[in-house]
Amino acid sequence: MKKLFAIYFILFVTTGLIAQQIPSDYNFSTKRLSKTSDQTPVSNTIERILIKDNMIFLATSNGLSKSTDNGENWTNYGSTVFGTESVSSVGYNDGIIWAATWHMENLLGSNTPVGTGLRYSSDSGSTWNEIPQPVDNPGDSTITYGANKLRALPVTAVAQNFIYDIAFTKNTIWIVAFSGGCRKSTDMGKTWQRVVLPPDNLNSIKPADKLSFDLAPSSGKLGYTGNLNHRAFSILAVDDNTIYVGTAGGINKSTDGGISWVKFSHTNQTKPISGNFVLALEKNDFDNSIWAGTWKAEGQSEFWGVSVTNDGGQSWENYLSGEKVHDFGFKYFGVSGNYSDADIFAATESGVYRSSNNGATWIAAPEIKDDNTNISINTKHFLAVKVNRRSNNSSDIFLASNDGLARLNETTGFWTGKWKVFIAAEKLASTSETFAFPNPFSPNSEQVRIKYSTSESANVTIRILDFGMNLVRTVIQNAPRIPNSEQLDLWDGRDESGKIVPNGVYFYRIDLGSGTPLFGKIMVIM
Repeated sequence: MKKLFAIYFILFVTTGLIAQQIPSDYNFSTKRLSKTSDQTPVSNTIERILIKDNMIFLATSNGLSKSTDNGENWTNYGSTVFGTESVSSVGYNDGIIWAATWHMENLLGSNTPVGTGLRYSSDSGSTWNEIPQPVDNPGDSTITYGANKLRALPVTAVAQNFIYDIAFTKNTIWIVAFSGGCRKSTDMGKTWQRVVLPPDNLNSIKPADKLSFDLAPSSGKLGYTGNLNHRAFSILAVDDNTIYVGTAGGINKSTDGGISWVKFSHTNQTKPISGNFVLALEKNDFDNSIWAGTWKAEGQSEFWGVSVTNDGGQSWENYLSGEKVHDFGFKYFGVSGNYSDADIFAATESGVYRSSNNGATWIAAPEIKDDNTNISINTKHFLAVKVNRRSNNSSDIFLASNDGLARLNETTGFWTGKWKVFIAAEKLASTSETFAFPNPFSPNSEQVRIKYSTSESANVTIRILDFGMNLVRTVIQNAPRIPNSEQLDLWDGRDESGKIVPNGVYFYRIDLGSGTPLFGKIMVIM
């Protein structure tokens, strides 16, 4: 059973107000996949998708999932590998799988995200090595940058310090974290070096400059001056020399392997990015353009949207105004290394949008419903999108949400093809068993699925009852169901008049023709 939490990072007036939402899934029961293989991913909340060498990796709230057959089967590294940890980001480099982990803790009466580091496997997931969350020693209060000795706020805690994104250059792994900033390791995570980015009041830095500022994501003891540009959320390594880092203060670019940096912000260019909070960075291999999910941070003229540059960051075009973008994907046409065109996909909190003219116009994905089972994705809040080309030259478009994973296999056309929806849930032991998930659930942001099966053809009725066994809602009535198949029906948490029900415990009754009714329990928590 799971509950969807929205985590907000809020820094108040002293440093300017920013907020970041990271959807997550919390598990409250044993209805959790811990098997090593299945036909579905390990969780229905999927934060990231990575496709590499026809391998598909999913960073989920319950661990990591991998498929090597276009999503037909999944190897799930759930509780047996990751325990109760969620995976916030996933990377793959030189045959090594990397996963960043985190969880929520109640600290001083507040739900707080806590980073727990990285895990990596060099044998395709058979064994895993753990790396603690990178933190500083209390005495790490200075850092040398060129001829400069800068003050640096030691980040010694793992609370509000977890890894958002991972990138690789030759013999180096790069990570970005909210309070930990940008860091790199050249020894497989044994040690980490803080990467110096420009402060808020400078548009560029290089070692030859004479500099005096604090390397600090927030104000701290001894008068540290916090910088929005030291709070990092996204990273993109184009090659061993060219690196982009997205922060709460803009986009930073290095062309010398992360030593010198130029910053692009909403206020320091004639054609700037839409907003300084940069949650996503991706490269379009067709034309080498850089695509950024740029959110409103603190400036009055900033706005949520997509920002794209075709000249390495010197100027930006902005699209999808008002949309909170989490990720990008690209469907390429032509031969690898010599593409003729590309469609661009943007995963947002109001749907997945697609453009075939480099962002000038966008068309949202249609209703997503499995062509075989009729199971739907019942949310507009999407977290990731990626495209994989099959050997038959058709393309799989994977869309990840907090309500499951969808795959569109597309040969020709635009949003046309065969849909498959993956919903993670344990198998029913028998036709006398039923359960509901996520459970508890919040009608404000999700719907609950009621799972059951039939041994013979039957007309099925599902009713929701309150604690006094009074009728609240008839979900379906006399709906025909085929035998020997698992069924999923939805309740949106509303009563017969369409109002969201109060918090509490509710029961559901499933009548399967003339057979024995099934009963289950659902908890509603707003």
